[in-house]
Formats: sequence, structure tokens, C-alpha cells
Amino acid sequence: MIFRITALAWFLSSASVAQTSSPVYAVAPNGHGENGDWAFLSRYRHDNAGLKPDISRVVFLGDSITQAWAQESFIAGNPHYLGRGISGQTALQMVVRFRADVIALKPQLVHIMAGTNDVAGNNGPESDTDIEGAIESMVQLALANHIKVVLGSIPPAADFTWHPGLNPAPRIRRLNTWIKSYASRAGVGYVDYWPALANESGGVKSNLSMDGVHPNSQGYKAMQTLTEAAIQSALGKPLS
Repeated sequence: MIFRITALAWFLSSASVAQTSSPVYAVAPNGHGENGDWAFLSRYRHDNAGLKPDISRVVFLGDSITQAWAQESFIAGNPHYLGRGISGQTALQMVVRFRADVIALKPQLVHIMAGTNDVAGNNGPESDTDIEGAIESMVQLALANHIKVVLGSIPPAADFTWHPGLNPAPRIRRLNTWIKSYASRAGVGYVDYWPALANESGGVKSNLSMDGVHPNSQGYKAMQTLTEAAIQSALGKPLS
């Protein structure tokens, strides 16, 4: 009996400690939410809940490049456009939040630009097949829910300041060849940002970026015309 009482006391004490334990991470990794929210599902939860239906909605899903783009007038100034980028995120994380941040919003089209942080290894090593599979999964989810798709090429990057020495440009080019081919096979739109952004080394031109990866306002303006044309083509009608 004494053993049983002691064991029960230990169990209750352990349960109490578990309930008041520290967060999963002392500081959430870039691209993650608090307390183990790996795909950062909480990032846009409040914003999504407050949205009204919009049959002309276009969602831009991506990482920090898309997140910053949403602050530019091209997206911020269009009432039908929604930016759903999260800094540091990989394509695999975007798959997890695709229902919450795309499907549930019932857009007519989603622009997906993913892969930079996969190549950078933000969540550990990934094969090309891993990255391609994540992009393919998002396209399949969109099409199954009658959402048109434009796939953006992975933007240029000759090096990553947060993970230097990877020489990512050749791999990004290889993945973009696959993305373009897959878009054609899947019957979805594709927009190649390299002609507008890339320098000879495979990074973003110095006048269009501060770090060779993230476009500045001029860089986003260089992307805008290409994006508008791709969206219009995918929708089969002029943009409203």
C-alpha cells in the first residue's frame, strides 16, 4: 500500500511538472511558431478568421521573400491579394499550413514560391525529391479544391548569409527546370523570375537586393510585370 501511495504521488507530481514545463524551444526557430508550432499555423490564424468571402481572391504563399513582398504596393495595395509568406519556411512547412492559409480562404488562384529555405537546409538536409514532392503536393491540393495555380521559380541565390558556403545557384537552377516541367505537365502556370533578377553568379543583382537573396522594392517591381502576366494567363481573363 505504501508503495502504491508513493507511486501515485510521484505520478501526480510528474504530471504537474509536465503541465508547467518550459516551452519546446527557448526561442522558436525561424519559420516556426511558439511551443512547437512547427508549421507556424498560428501566424495568420487571427487574420484568416476575420476575412470576408472574395471570389477574386489571390493568395501568395511563400517564405520571407513573399512575406516582404506583401508589404509592397503590388500586394498590399490590391484588396483581392493576400500575402501568406512566413520568413524562414520550407516547402514542407507550407504543405502543412496549406489548408489553413490557402484552401480555407477559397481563393480563385494561389501563387506558390517555395524552395529557398529547403535548399538552405533550414530544417535539415532535404533531397531534390523532397522539395519537388512538397511542391507537387501543394499543387494537387489546390487543384482538388478548384484553385488555379501559378508556380514561381525559386529566386536566384549565389550564397545564403545565414548558411554560407552551399553554392546554391546550380541546385536552384536544377530545381527550377523541374518546376517548369512539372507546371507544364500539371497544366498550371509558371513564372520565371531569373531573367529579371539574376546576375551572372546566380544571385540577385546588387541594385535589386541588399543581400543577394531578398529583393528590395526595385526587385519586387521587376517581378511584378511577370507575375501579373502569369496570373492573367492562368485565370484566362484580365486582372480586376
